Amino acid sequence: MSIQNLAELTRGDFPLLDNKSASQHKLIYFDHAATSQKPKDVINALTNYYSHYNANVHRGAHQLSARATESFEGAREITANFVKANSSREIIFTRNASESINLVARSWGEENIREGDEILLTIMEHHSNIVPWQILAKKTGCKLRFAELTVDGELDIEDFLSKLSHRTKLVSLVHISNSLGCCNPIQEVVSIARKFDTLILLDACQSLAHRAIDVASLDVDFLVGSSHKLCGPTGIGFLWSREELLDQMPPFLGGGEMIQEVFLDQSSWSNLPHKFEAGTPAIAEAIGMGVAIKYLENLGFEKIQDWEKTLTTHLFDSLESVEGIKIYGPSINRQPNRGSLASFTIDGVHVNDLAELLDTRGICIRSGHHCCQPLHRYYGIPGTARASLSFTSTIEEINYFKDELISIVDFLKAQI
Repeated sequence: MSIQNLAELTRGDFPLLDNKSASQHKLIYFDHAATSQKPKDVINALTNYYSHYNANVHRGAHQLSARATESFEGAREITANFVKANSSREIIFTRNASESINLVARSWGEENIREGDEILLTIMEHHSNIVPWQILAKKTGCKLRFAELTVDGELDIEDFLSKLSHRTKLVSLVHISNSLGCCNPIQEVVSIARKFDTLILLDACQSLAHRAIDVASLDVDFLVGSSHKLCGPTGIGFLWSREELLDQMPPFLGGGEMIQEVFLDQSSWSNLPHKFEAGTPAIAEAIGMGVAIKYLENLGFEKIQDWEKTLTTHLFDSLESVEGIKIYGPSINRQPNRGSLASFTIDGVHVNDLAELLDTRGICIRSGHHCCQPLHRYYGIPGTARASLSFTSTIEEINYFKDELISIVDFLKAQI
């Protein structure tokens, strides 16, 4: 079966990709791991809400509020079906995945973690999956441990196992690394962790837009995601957890909507999911996220994976032809299901110089530590350049990127 070129099918849906850069070059966006572009359907959904039924949810008896509530809760149902949750009550809307992890750390963590307990993370984690646990450790006296990597830039399962014990109350790790691109062996991690009665939190930000997710099959306890990485608006994300676990957790924030009754000396809490959603939510953004999810589902994740694998293979082949380059993380040959990105350094060239000069040619890539400073310190480097793709990317864009990269490297080395 031939692989469908999804870029040809979808490019017209993304208005920004038709723009020119500030330097009047054709715009090439290779920073999808930082934030994805938005299709017209999502943009139109935001405009439609504000133009035709802008109202607060759950609290009004009038028709605008009823329509807003229906669309808002419809987005929750779409999100629940997206990750194969048992119920929409298991989906908590948050500002982003960072807030979702903070919710777990503050609500579940402060209630269940004590001095002497341990939380096991990995060296490759995004700061959002390190800092909340550091704050919790300072409050409770628990200990953070970090599993290391293999020489191929993958999770070292033997080191992971050596650091797991009956003191480990939580394992929290990324599904696909935003820097290394490796896809972690979640089923193996879960199988090992369950022997110690350990809960598992999965950061799925880099996987949700690229492959189908089933929380029951993954058998994790918490899963977090961000809309802006799956073609949806910024300012909205979600936490999934099992209903019985969420029921046991106290509220994270206090205010309107999350209450059942309020007295001057005490309050009682609303039922799930509203117990964790204080105040007016990001209504338009939630609706937009629901539209983005349906857009991805209509494309089909098998088709997305096939096309992105073709692109990633070509990206690696192209980069490996650049003299002095070092790519971090497993190769596409070693890990065919890896993320569609490549982080790299080039001998004698600063990654920020690469990114800035590529920008003058209309090519948007990321440079720096990608919110993974511990990982870059582990490798003994200040940062990497990162090109990250999506199903809207093309072979021609990768070819142009490679040619301009070689030209810029030659130019910079000639200045030395």
